[in-house]
Amino acid sequence: MSTTPSRGEHVTTVLLGDDQAMVRAGFRMIIDSQPDLEVIAEADNGKTAVELAERLRPDVCLLDIRMPHLDGLAATRQLAGPGVPRPLRVVIATTYDSDEYVQEALRNGAVGFVLKDSGPQILLEAIRAAAQGDALISPAITVRYLERMAGTAEPVVQPHPLSERELDVARAVARGLSNAEIAADLYISLATVKTHLASIQAKLNLRNRVEVAIWVVDNVRR
Repeated sequence: MSTTPSRGEHVTTVLLGDDQAMVRAGFRMIIDSQPDLEVIAEADNGKTAVELAERLRPDVCLLDIRMPHLDGLAATRQLAGPGVPRPLRVVIATTYDSDEYVQEALRNGAVGFVLKDSGPQILLEAIRAAAQGDALISPAITVRYLERMAGTAEPVVQPHPLSERELDVARAVARGLSNAEIAADLYISLATVKTHLASIQAKLNLRNRVEVAIWVVDNVRR
């Protein structure tokens, strides 16, 4: 466990709860590299994570599911569940891609659920979304849910303002690919991917990658 002082008034503070030191170190490096984010505490078990979160009141708690003493789902319930008078914003970051875990995390008050292998961008987006009162679930999980609900029905294809290349990028986002993976898949630069993604979100009035994935499922034959 460690704590660090805040760097400034407009920095989103993050608590890390994960029993693997290497994972915490990797997340800290990613998060602290951003000027608007800062890790202020770490915990290697759920009980300590809850105690630190209740004392420090971070803007976002980033918790693993499998932790000793108290797992991340139970910790989420204590920090953000029904009846908690001052709930905190919790994002689950895990390797376990389980519908049951997703459902329980959301029932327990989590505002985000991301897979550890989703890449740094999804992780950062989930933290920022939580801090702003929004919610984000890994695109691959979102698309799986949507496709299950949609069954085998064809989407209703509506006219849209996207170019063919922007459609390619949107489809790749819906497949759960990171920006780097999209760049490699489409043989374009990372900067071009980011430009296309920003244009897609602006043209369709979408806030994040999950909404892009939802739009693809609803409107595009893949």
